[in-house]
Amino acid sequence: MIVDSHQHFWDPARADYPWMTDETEALRRRFGPEDLAPLLEEHGVSGTVVVQARGSLDETRELLEIAAATPFVLGVVGWVDLADPDVATVLAEFGDRLVGVRHQVHDEPDPRWLLRPEVQRGLAAVGEAGLVYDLLVRTAELPAAVETARRQPDVRFVLDHVAKPPLRSGDLDAWADCVAALGELPNVTCKLSGLFTEAAPGLDLVPTVERALAWFGPERCMFGSDWPVCTLATDYGGALELVRSTVGERDRAAVLGATATRIYRLRSSIG
Repeated sequence: MIVDSHQHFWDPARADYPWMTDETEALRRRFGPEDLAPLLEEHGVSGTVVVQARGSLDETRELLEIAAATPFVLGVVGWVDLADPDVATVLAEFGDRLVGVRHQVHDEPDPRWLLRPEVQRGLAAVGEAGLVYDLLVRTAELPAAVETARRQPDVRFVLDHVAKPPLRSGDLDAWADCVAALGELPNVTCKLSGLFTEAAPGLDLVPTVERALAWFGPERCMFGSDWPVCTLATDYGGALELVRSTVGERDRAAVLGATATRIYRLRSSIG
């Protein structure tokens, strides 16, 4: 079974997405389950995890409603205010379709935001609720992410988009050192996702996928399309094929579905 561990739904006509700049003009329209369903059927993808795209409890509730009405959506990675002293109470309000929490850490002015005491308390509450925390970081935030994962060994962390490597500049040393350090921590898993939009057109992305597989191993790597963001640089099939063609045959079951199912504790049946 293929599971897409990272996709989005949104409607900019109903809510503001500050990260949608002129460079992402093509994404400024509604993307819903009816747009994704034919792509999943075409490429043999059985289920997905839908991931938050703005810091809003309203969006989290809307995504949970979509998941309840959409058989292929197996789980939701939503948003909560980690600094809220009552974050545990907020998390308890959501049902079992909430499988994780994410915050756009790389948009915070403070690269050490994750290490703030109130955020660390919030992360502990996420772990105590049995949920995953998705790390959305770039190189500047990676040292704090490494320290966070070390401080919180009981929290399951998922590194989104291999921490968005600076492929255009080629200045990869600091990124590689930190991602390799995360790979040494058993509570961190890596999404093989979001790479096309970090690279110049035509750049070979296979070496980056291979490095992530070497650092984390197939049992701690998972496929994610990052649809519809990926459409800025490739189509759905291209995002899937990069991972499927790079991973060895014996490891594909893990990377294409089993890892995501285990880490996010997804519903075992579809429909």
